[in-house]
Amino acid sequence: MAHCGEGALMKRWVWRSVLILAAFGLGVWLWTILFPSPDRVIRKRLANLAQAVSFQGHESPVATLANSSRVADFFTRDVEVKLDVPGSSAQMIQGRDELFAIEQRVRLLLGSLQVQFLDINLVISSDKKSAEANLTLQAKVAGERDQIVQELKLQLNKLEGSWKIQRVETIKTLSRMERHVQISSSD
Repeated sequence: MAHCGEGALMKRWVWRSVLILAAFGLGVWLWTILFPSPDRVIRKRLANLAQAVSFQGHESPVATLANSSRVADFFTRDVEVKLDVPGSSAQMIQGRDELFAIEQRVRLLLGSLQVQFLDINLVISSDKKSAEANLTLQAKVAGERDQIVQELKLQLNKLEGSWKIQRVETIKTLSRMERHVQISSSD
């Protein structure tokens, strides 16, 4: 008879332990959903930016305006973009308004654009209010045979609860630097 009581007691203990572990696991899962890490938030924000920049086919003027505005909202008002792309002169974009205007022109000129950010490496400051992202931009323009692949460095700041990009600059990769040195030395 004592054996039956011990078995029932053991079963209750096991069930209670399972329920406690399940509740703990649910709590941890909810915590990560409600309070995600800066790393996770920034990665999601960059994925959303790539999606916002991408488009299929020509858009109506209203859609172009709305989508360009959506893209501009990923950046601070005083954003600086320094582009040094092979085959063209260095470009400097200053401010969200200028970036917005360029985004509109790109949407009007191109048939479609698909953008991805790959190999994202993040360094988040100890106060969790700024971060640096090094990544590879991969883009495909409709009608173009080759993809655009460019290394970028982004500086992000957390403003009013949202991560915004304050600075973007191209990174010269080793192979691009070697070509530049070869071209310069042959002059």
